[in-house]
Amino acid sequence: MSRFLQIHPANPQPRLIAQAVERLREGDVIVYPTDSSYALGCQLGDKAAAERIRHIRQTDRHHNFTLVCRDLSEIATYAKVDNQRYRLLKAATPGPFTFILQATHEVPRRLQHLRRKTIGIRVPDNIIVRALLAELGEPLMSCTLILPGDEWPLSDVEEIEERLHHDVDLIIDGGPGQHEPTTVIDLTDDAPQLLRQGLGDAEPFL
Repeated sequence: MSRFLQIHPANPQPRLIAQAVERLREGDVIVYPTDSSYALGCQLGDKAAAERIRHIRQTDRHHNFTLVCRDLSEIATYAKVDNQRYRLLKAATPGPFTFILQATHEVPRRLQHLRRKTIGIRVPDNIIVRALLAELGEPLMSCTLILPGDEWPLSDVEEIEERLHHDVDLIIDGGPGQHEPTTVIDLTDDAPQLLRQGLGDAEPFL
């Protein structure tokens, strides 16, 4: 049975943020709000928790996770970013975008795309997420909360609790979420490439 935390979306309670981060450090899988849809998350490098997320999503080991970062200073640790790409990232973050970038050696090999050695990077514009990341001190390993057979991500906390209370350890209620995932933009080539149109407006980058 999962634990339920109701965290204020504008003024997150520090005590509850600390409790959520403690659960992450103990190996828990959490559901948390972002600036697009709700997401599944676990501590970076936690292999067992990552496998649980794959089981929930019913994806194979080739499924790519996203590193959810607090700001651009963290991105440089995990992805190779030149001046041009940095300017694009600065213009779009924080926001509902996921960027595919070349991974650095700091990224665990099992999180990288097997052939391309890439990683998804995201800096969400959500106060709860930023508080979690500040307390955790490192990125979250994450993916959008789209369950098998569903067309759209889950956004209603009551439905999330009903469907996942036996599968996750912690559900953070941060208010209603969006029904769309992030926009995904591939920055590994010279020209940005739109891979998925979601909540973010990709026009300025393409």
